[in-house]
Amino acid sequence: MGAGQACDIFSLMNAERRVLGSTLQGAAGLYREKNEPEDVQMDKVIKIATGIFIIILVVVAGTGVYTFFTERQYRESLTSTYSYSLTISANEELRNVTLFVPLPANPAGYSPVEKRFSLRQVQGLPPAWETSLLGSNKGTAVKIRTASLGSGTGATVVTLTLEEPAGQIDTRAPETNSVLFWPVQDLKTADCSGFADPKAGASCYRYLSAIYADYDSSPNARVEISSTITGKNEWTIFKPDFNEYTSSISVLMLGENHGWVVAKGELQAGIGSYNVPKI
Repeated sequence: MGAGQACDIFSLMNAERRVLGSTLQGAAGLYREKNEPEDVQMDKVIKIATGIFIIILVVVAGTGVYTFFTERQYRESLTSTYSYSLTISANEELRNVTLFVPLPANPAGYSPVEKRFSLRQVQGLPPAWETSLLGSNKGTAVKIRTASLGSGTGATVVTLTLEEPAGQIDTRAPETNSVLFWPVQDLKTADCSGFADPKAGASCYRYLSAIYADYDSSPNARVEISSTITGKNEWTIFKPDFNEYTSSISVLMLGENHGWVVAKGELQAGIGSYNVPKI
């Protein structure tokens, strides 16, 4: 092969390369990245925003339905009750008995149990006992008179009880808004473990009150007087639940007594559940 032929061949190859390169560049141009039109992008934004709005709407509606349901169930199922008891025990006969025992009342003087005493609608009240109500700016008391209590043959225990329906009871701060055995003096926080019947989760207090007791007896007489009030709210939303407080006073007297006696008081508040709707 001559030098002239070799040059022609190389020239032809270079020309083919130039043509092939131009063709590939043209093909590459056919496959450039395709940008979406603006209206398609806007459609996507609208769809996303609409989806988020629907989710928010469902959450808000669900919360509203849940709140309405729980408030309605709470209102319709809520019951509030005061439970009262008074126990007097003596190991032998007492004669010429007169007692002034505080009745539970709120700071304004209202007692949820005094009407029942006026009507003698108290379970366990002996027919021979004379009862009347005493009121003062320090509290409300029931006066009990009886010629004798107990006998010489053994211990005698008399327990009076009643339950009284009420409106919703403040069981967290009963010393401010609910009923206690007034007068309440020297109210102090206390360790619940030292109480006769400690309640889980309660806020505990001790205080002093007073009971009047006038009776004749032998020196061996042992007389105990105790009284308890419990305020309780009960309801059902998804399950039965409650909250409550309880307060009690008590005295122990040895031999005969003719006058006022300091009564020891206990208060346990904030017992139970408080995860409830506000009404």
